[in-house]
Amino acid sequence: MTRKPKSRQPRNRDIDGIRFQCQGSGRCCLTRDGYGYVYLTLHDRRRLAAHLGLTTLKFTRRHAEKTDGWFHLKHPDQPCPFLAKSHCRVYRARPTQCRTWPFWPENMDARVWRKEVAPVCPGIGKGKHYTAEEIQRLIETEHDVPGYR
Repeated sequence: MTRKPKSRQPRNRDIDGIRFQCQGSGRCCLTRDGYGYVYLTLHDRRRLAAHLGLTTLKFTRRHAEKTDGWFHLKHPDQPCPFLAKSHCRVYRARPTQCRTWPFWPENMDARVWRKEVAPVCPGIGKGKHYTAEEIQRLIETEHDVPGYR
């Protein structure tokens, strides 16, 4: 579930409902093309640090770096360092960006959804049906994620 830098503007939200349930494939955690940033809020860094038994400073030094003023996981050109055999080792403490996948503003354009999200995510079309209102609430969660504009 890597993210393209500087593409965090909401697009045309012409998707009015989505059926989605995570299938645990880990495919969203792999870097694809120019996508690579997993941004971290201070709250994300604190939550991950506590989960890993580290201080926030140690977690940040070990696992994060700053680009254009925003913290993100190190090595955005590689799969997530917390991915092990398609399972997230920090699932309960995962970053906000990961918690809100696939409901990112830039994914809410039907064309983007069909070309970039649905082909890599086996959870699309399965499970709970999220209404446009529920999706909007999840997107609003993104306001706490660095880089959201």
